[in-house]
Amino acid sequence: MREELRKRCDLFIENRDIIKSTFGWESPYVYPMCAGILTSRGSLAEADRLLNCRDILKANTGPFSNFRGVSKLAVITMLSLTANPEMVMEQMLTIYGRLKEYFWGSEYLTVAAATVAEMADPSRYEEIIRKTGSIYSRMKSTHPFLTSGEDSAFAALLAMSELNDSCIEREMEQCYHILKPYFFSGNSVQSLSHILALGEDFAEPKCRRALELFDTLKSRGLKYGTGYELATLGVLALLDVEKDILVQDITEADAFLKSQKGFGAFGVGARQRLMYAGMMASCDYVPDLHSMQTAALNGVVALVIAQQAAICASAAAASAAAASSSSNS
Repeated sequence: MREELRKRCDLFIENRDIIKSTFGWESPYVYPMCAGILTSRGSLAEADRLLNCRDILKANTGPFSNFRGVSKLAVITMLSLTANPEMVMEQMLTIYGRLKEYFWGSEYLTVAAATVAEMADPSRYEEIIRKTGSIYSRMKSTHPFLTSGEDSAFAALLAMSELNDSCIEREMEQCYHILKPYFFSGNSVQSLSHILALGEDFAEPKCRRALELFDTLKSRGLKYGTGYELATLGVLALLDVEKDILVQDITEADAFLKSQKGFGAFGVGARQRLMYAGMMASCDYVPDLHSMQTAALNGVVALVIAQQAAICASAAAASAAAASSSSNS
């Protein structure tokens, strides 16, 4: 395993353990998701900072707020990455309130608001909020039975891109129709198409690369999840790195994680583990925004947004699934 990848995997495990020891009694699916948010930024979790952000969230929301639901720990983790969590919490709530003019309130919408507050310049908030509503309306019009609350997060993240609404809609639809014959879940394919829409290439090569990654991993005995995990496959497909190099990194990261507590036979599951391995592999190939020239920024910004979209949407989906499983047991 490459040294940088090994360090990234070590940081991921350390982050998971710190979060787990700081917040007991959460779903085991939530800890690695939050660790992924931190690790994708190269940050080490700080228990005191996380607890402070939890207190900020509690002080600013009521007991029945969606910010206190299954996405709570993801929001706390995102707040901990900011220099001024009190101000960002206020921005999250403002954005959430404005988004509710277009959507029903939900825990997915809290993730959307949190991501916009963390990543976008405040001068763009109103533009992004209006664009989010427009993109979601296009999604709903095209796929009324597939589009639901979880897609509000993707709509918000797509709205942060420089692409216009019609271009986004066209890219999403082209990717969806290319990919749908290969996967059972139309909802998951829709999520994957949302991520791929952010890529600069044409729909056909983007989709082909995603399918090639899926098939190559499968040939190695590693079957990528076809549920909410598919969104992160889209991020991998957008990376500017040779397929064989990327597959090797994912394979080695998966083997490493499998040897760690909580990721083996009695852990979160092989498909979720492979998704995390993909996240770890992708981190080393997402360029540093600060090192890029202006002319090259748009594509890189799209990739960073896609990465954050996949992680946050997966966090919300995994949390909701875990909560549903718990309530039914």
